Amino acid sequence: MAEAVQQVVTRGEPALARCRRIAIVPAFNEERTIVRVIDEIRAVDPGFEIVVVDDGSSDRTALVAERAGVHVLRLPFNLGIGGAVQTGYQYARDNGFELAVQVDGDGQHDPREIAALVEPIMAGTADMVVGTRFATGGGYRGTHLRRVGIHVFAGLVSLMVRQRVTDTTSGFRAVNRKGIRLFAAEYPSDYPEVEATVVLSRHGLQMVEVPVVMRIRETGSSSITALRSVYYMVKVLLALFIGLFRRYSTELEEP
Repeated sequence: MAEAVQQVVTRGEPALARCRRIAIVPAFNEERTIVRVIDEIRAVDPGFEIVVVDDGSSDRTALVAERAGVHVLRLPFNLGIGGAVQTGYQYARDNGFELAVQVDGDGQHDPREIAALVEPIMAGTADMVVGTRFATGGGYRGTHLRRVGIHVFAGLVSLMVRQRVTDTTSGFRAVNRKGIRLFAAEYPSDYPEVEATVVLSRHGLQMVEVPVVMRIRETGSSSITALRSVYYMVKVLLALFIGLFRRYSTELEEP
């Protein structure tokens, strides 16, 4: 897959090699996996700057990331995935990056798939690219309730954005400069991936999905229990309903 990244570098204008790019890695208590994630991103494309957003971890996540030689943004307490990711986008915006890729710190996202995410952006056909787990042979497994929720969200969001969406809860995504500026200003705070797709569409930006294979979580456990899954579904559905009547005002033009 590293060869695929090099192929992307040679195609498109501007070429990826001349594009300022950053990998945003939100992490909460991921000291056992964070260095491997950093090393894998570097192995795929050394041109990526990496910023780890330590979301108030109680372990040594920030320390081991700093020792790995990347920039670490330490949040004073746990904001949740939305706050951590938005912090990364604000850093990307303030430092003039043109391309940002989200890679979770738990190791489930395979950096070798980054080439698939960035190619549509470099080709100018998308403002955001989402890695979907529902590819042929992807082998995604989850609880029955979670799979039901994903399909419910996918159907509803597809109607709202007027295009087919299969994986609204995937946090493995890439955005261009417009997407960086949008998400630095407006990013849902709690379970944000579903709402972020709608926010992007409401601002007239284009999203495409590409098939990726994600790995099984090796350490830790998901914070979304069966009870929280029900809470999550209800809360996101309510947020989407409210979003139908929300007015957005973020300006995306270059300053």
